[in-house]
Amino acid sequence: MKKVELLAPAGDLEKFKTAIQYGADAVYLAGDKLGLRTASKNFSLDDIKEATKIAHDLDKKIYLTLNVISHNKDLEGVDEYIQSLDEAGVDAFIVSDPGIFQKVKTLAPSKEIHISTQANITNTATVEFWKSLGADRVILARELSLEEIKEIKDEVRDSIMIEAFVHGAMCMSYSGRCLLSNFMTGRSANMGDCAHPCRYKYYLMEETRPGEYYPITEDEKGSYIMNSKDLCMINYIPELIEAGVDSFKIEGRVKSEYYVATVINQYRRAIDDYYEDIEKYKYNRDNNIYLEEIMKVSHRDFTTAFFFGDVKEASLTYDNSSYIRLYDFIARVLDYDEDKKLMKVQERNKFSIGDEVEIFGPKFYDKFTINKIYDENMNEVDNINTPMKEAYIPYDKKVEYNYMIRRKANE
Repeated sequence: MKKVELLAPAGDLEKFKTAIQYGADAVYLAGDKLGLRTASKNFSLDDIKEATKIAHDLDKKIYLTLNVISHNKDLEGVDEYIQSLDEAGVDAFIVSDPGIFQKVKTLAPSKEIHISTQANITNTATVEFWKSLGADRVILARELSLEEIKEIKDEVRDSIMIEAFVHGAMCMSYSGRCLLSNFMTGRSANMGDCAHPCRYKYYLMEETRPGEYYPITEDEKGSYIMNSKDLCMINYIPELIEAGVDSFKIEGRVKSEYYVATVINQYRRAIDDYYEDIEKYKYNRDNNIYLEEIMKVSHRDFTTAFFFGDVKEASLTYDNSSYIRLYDFIARVLDYDEDKKLMKVQERNKFSIGDEVEIFGPKFYDKFTINKIYDENMNEVDNINTPMKEAYIPYDKKVEYNYMIRRKANE
């Protein structure tokens, strides 16, 4: 049985390597032009070449985003840019603009074209339209239900691939098409620079009564009247696959490598469990094994959004826009000395002797107490509290580069 694709985000080369290591089948990323995430570091052409080589050596794929809503000024030098990306070996281009679509078809004819969620694809006729032009995949609008996705897939069958977002932040505007950020801050969401005004604090004031605030607030800070919960479909893997989704897309190119490792690790585990033994998947789902692990990364409350019909009031958070942080990411493993039973780590948050911590990697999980810490010069110390500083921790199980160490936030 052909497995569904797990598609991971990567905001830079290090996050790309993390996504691949933790089980992604493919990774989507942006170069220095026309990508919808200017807040992430993104990739130079050399980075893209390196990422593509790593991916192809492991039989993985690279999808490059060219999905901004383009103006004439954005097209300067785009022909040469597309050709250079084609030569770098990317597997597909993600586009939303018909002009960019045509340029990719002409300049990189051997590459797949995936139609971005920014194209607002919500029906079979639109899928058929893009297929007729030569698109290989459509990324459906996040406003579709599972029933609607199944209807589309039943009609187009395997003539075109269907991709859907299954995890991450949701946008209050239809599939991300928003002018609110541009209006309020001068930062255009449609050019990848959203300031997220939907998560600001708001009060309601009647025009003729300046200074008098209508009491819609949940607390003294204001009301978050457009603040969506995060999408999470980890407990609905069978439903997504049975609806015909070919690729599960994870949102988060501006998130940390800890986020990428945690989320990709659990979706990889859930997908593999489903195909290996659905009863195993159901046991882990029913006992919240996958969900509890995902909740160990900073997140908002979760929702299934539109997948089971129209969004209800419970899909919004009215009292705040803050992330829930149950665990702190304190370090990642850089190396391990089997003879000395010593792991070299890079600090991300303060850790101390006596901390009870968890360590995880692909198909690896353990708990232990930090009993000794050595600084970079092998001097014994009580704690490490310098960001990115290297240190050593005794540990008796073999671990590998980029395993993650975390601690409960209240400790």
